[in-house]
Amino acid sequence: MKAKISSLIRPLVRDLNPYVPGEQPKIKGLIKLNTNENPYPPSPRVLNAIKAGVDARLRLYPNPTAQALRERLAKLHRCKSENIIIGNGSDELLALAVRCFVEPANQGNASRMPNPNGKTDARTLVQYFTPSYSLYPVLAETHGARCNPVPLKSDFDFPSLSELRRNRKWNFSAALTFVTTPNAPSGRAYSLRQLDDLCRNQRGVVVLDEAYVDFAEKNAMRLALAHPHVLVARTFSKAYSLCFQRVGYFVGHAGLIGALDKIRDSYNVNGLGQIAALATLEDLPFYHANFKKIIAAREKLSEDLRHLGFQVLPSQTNFILARPPKFSAEEWLHKLRERKVLIRWFKYPEVRDYLRVTIGTPAETGALCKAVRQILDKSR
Repeated sequence: MKAKISSLIRPLVRDLNPYVPGEQPKIKGLIKLNTNENPYPPSPRVLNAIKAGVDARLRLYPNPTAQALRERLAKLHRCKSENIIIGNGSDELLALAVRCFVEPANQGNASRMPNPNGKTDARTLVQYFTPSYSLYPVLAETHGARCNPVPLKSDFDFPSLSELRRNRKWNFSAALTFVTTPNAPSGRAYSLRQLDDLCRNQRGVVVLDEAYVDFAEKNAMRLALAHPHVLVARTFSKAYSLCFQRVGYFVGHAGLIGALDKIRDSYNVNGLGQIAALATLEDLPFYHANFKKIIAAREKLSEDLRHLGFQVLPSQTNFILARPPKFSAEEWLHKLRERKVLIRWFKYPEVRDYLRVTIGTPAETGALCKAVRQILDKSR
């Protein structure tokens, strides 16, 4: 029976390595520093708006295009509502971008093959730096597109244009290029000039994925309005404490936004999510104060861990990437979990020696440092 069921599933799906989200623990008392959630709740104004929205409207469909939210975001970003599309989290929009701008390769398992000499049909290519958001290859492979992962430099900066041209792996005609900025999982920010230079030289669509940009010094939003082939992705999850509601958006040229809208699911963003996001935009000073607290906690935690022997990389996000002393990163993952502190470890070669730590409240990061000291003391 297993073989029979398997035969009903597309080979592409059978062989797919799915995206693995961070653990959502059910153990009471765990300090959760593994999924880059904001440690602070939404503003009281947002919570009240959500509660007020739980009424007879629940039997009705929400606004299909999230028009009020688009108009409010257009005002914030000084563009038109036609330049914005709202998604069920920015992840839905990343998936739509693959479906909208990339042709399937239609060659069995060709989606997993790299683009070594620029010979691959660029129309079938999803390109991204690595390490970065591990959902990108899953989206490409699900669509039957080809992946072109290009390594970042050893310090997680991305190569210059001359270096990209010289190594010949990067494809300047790729149908779709994802750039996570600031990067995850490294936390590194890229300069506006770097991003602008890259965008100017790409002939396909470029998505600048700014999920963590509210914790950075600068953003690249103006590039989405300056270049017709560039989209900027934002989310209300990380910085605005609305992971539970799943609301994200793209900003870009009306032509690209209109194309994405053609294949968007009907009523793709739930009504309470729209209400919550609108209320968030009416209370931005509350969140800006939280950003400052998180950034200050990030700098303090980085310094504390350095004093404990960790190599901590500079970060412009709400997490840090750190190479631990004494034990392997995987061992640290288990040792900290035994002390009820949950962090993230990736087995990918480029980052397997590092731990990614979400910035929590001062009490949570203090508990992490206390657990680290206990582990180090016990090893002496």
